[in-house]
Amino acid sequence: MSANMSVYSARTGLSSILKTYSTVEREKAKAAVINKVRFEMPKEHGVAGAIEAVLNYNDYMIYNEFVSFLKESSLTDADFERVISEARESINLLTPKFSTLVEALISLDWQDRSEILIKNYIEFYVDLLVAHTKYVHFGISHLISYWIPQDKDEENWPKGVPSAAASKRLEIVHQVIRRLMTIMPMSFDVVLETIEKSFPYYKKPPHVIGGYVHNILTMMKYKLISCNFSIHLLFRKLLELDANAPRADIEDAEYEDEEMDDGGEEMFQIDMENEKAAEQTMKLPVAETLDICLEKLFCFIETLAKESSRSSNSTNSSTKNNVLNTNSCFNLLLSAFEDIILPSHNTHHVQFLLFYLCSLKNILAEKFLSNMWSKVINPNVSAPIRQSAVGYIASFLARAKFVSKDTIQNYLSEMSTWVHQYIQRSDSVQSNCSLKANLVFFSVCQAIFYVIAFRSRDLTHDKKGLLFLQSLQLSAIVGCTFNPLRVCLPAVATAFAGVTRAYQLAYCHAILERNARRKLATVYANEISTPEECLETFFPFDPYLLKKSTRFITPIYLQYQASEAEECDPHQSESPRRKRKDSVMSHMASDDVDDFLADKKQRLCDISKSYEKEMQFTYGLSPGFHV
Repeated sequence: MSANMSVYSARTGLSSILKTYSTVEREKAKAAVINKVRFEMPKEHGVAGAIEAVLNYNDYMIYNEFVSFLKESSLTDADFERVISEARESINLLTPKFSTLVEALISLDWQDRSEILIKNYIEFYVDLLVAHTKYVHFGISHLISYWIPQDKDEENWPKGVPSAAASKRLEIVHQVIRRLMTIMPMSFDVVLETIEKSFPYYKKPPHVIGGYVHNILTMMKYKLISCNFSIHLLFRKLLELDANAPRADIEDAEYEDEEMDDGGEEMFQIDMENEKAAEQTMKLPVAETLDICLEKLFCFIETLAKESSRSSNSTNSSTKNNVLNTNSCFNLLLSAFEDIILPSHNTHHVQFLLFYLCSLKNILAEKFLSNMWSKVINPNVSAPIRQSAVGYIASFLARAKFVSKDTIQNYLSEMSTWVHQYIQRSDSVQSNCSLKANLVFFSVCQAIFYVIAFRSRDLTHDKKGLLFLQSLQLSAIVGCTFNPLRVCLPAVATAFAGVTRAYQLAYCHAILERNARRKLATVYANEISTPEECLETFFPFDPYLLKKSTRFITPIYLQYQASEAEECDPHQSESPRRKRKDSVMSHMASDDVDDFLADKKQRLCDISKSYEKEMQFTYGLSPGFHV
């Protein structure tokens, strides 16, 4: 009886009343029994036997047991070889009726086997999908799933870069995908659809999303036709990351970490290598993911530029045709930028991909600026897009070290000419001077003021530069009935006023004082103050905050430098100044109202207070004036 009870217990997983037996142990016992029973299954039946049982005898028991065996057991190399060999011989019979068997065969563990077994499996895989197109979606989806690192597999994917072992496995996967797209053109659309559908959620660990981006970029190298789709997809996904990593959140996370270090709360020391890695890690997880992904794209563009240069010097026409050149990449990035980034409000980092690419060739910077300006002057383009394009022109001219003085002067001339023509047309009729009705006009005016203030050191370097600025007739712009200074961001207006007074180009301070008095009257006339109309704008190329990828931006990025005349201005020195972060705007207004009322302290205080109230309603980011 006891022997029978032992047998019964082993078969059913029931425990003896004298011994505790957990649920986990019971399931392990079941699995052990199943594996023992099915261990010899491939030798008894195999793929051919399972198919024959269904076709000849309508017997699904053997078939289902064999499918379960493939799903639950780890095959030895010998069994794996036999299964795949039989499957290749039976490919024509693997109709949709045997879809569960096909799914089990496709899901076999094959990447870590011998070279000959991997080769045989790939041949089976390709032949199967070619013979039965019904399985294309599942087969490709399974291949793409290998692109996604496991959440806990960060060790093999540091910063989204595969280790040597992981890279070897992925190379085989890409080989299969490449063959399928070559042999079956219809599979190309399935691949793109699957890539988009399988993109990891933005809150996944950084190495997961970084690894997936790595594989998309790998595919772009051998399938150039996928580049347009891939870049648009990457821009959409990076924009999602960018939107969920606001500049303020990044600064807060980094600042809090600095405070902890200053307080001496770190109770242990780490080695230099780990310390360096920690310094390069963003404290905000989404920002870290964005940093890793952008670094990959910067590296991709850098490599592409080098390969493009080599291919342009090559006499081999096939080499030239198989390389994505810099101009083609620019066109793809610009297209994705126009479709995705330009209409988006207040992005922070993704647009720097185009900034970096423009630095590689002067002609690319010219193309970008020309493209943006064509949108600004086109009345058929919506006003928000035209305003955004103006912001990109202004920020690009101000921040790009690689932009020549001639280019800056050319666009200042274009913008001022357009503004003067706008004013002349408006003078001939009774015009509405509201911000909403003249959004593009005010945006272009502020762009002129911003670029002149920011690049004043270059623009006022010699007499020729001053003569050029005089030719812009800035007094006519600031003194027109629209009064553009009233809607400009205070930091831009005061910085521009300082430059124009220093070089006697225009006299803006009387206008600023009048605007400030009107705002004070509005404040004191009502218990609850309402903000004066102010441009809701942003500076898209504000300082770059990401740590790893900043190495591509820092050498080509310009920090603000006041002109020599401003630095020597005695009125400027009377106004209290302090060093600020380039991207912080909250304290600029009270300091930058400054010099034109320096001898009238009480009025300066009143105006500063009015500006502080106005700043509460300002949506723009930092213009970057920090001297």
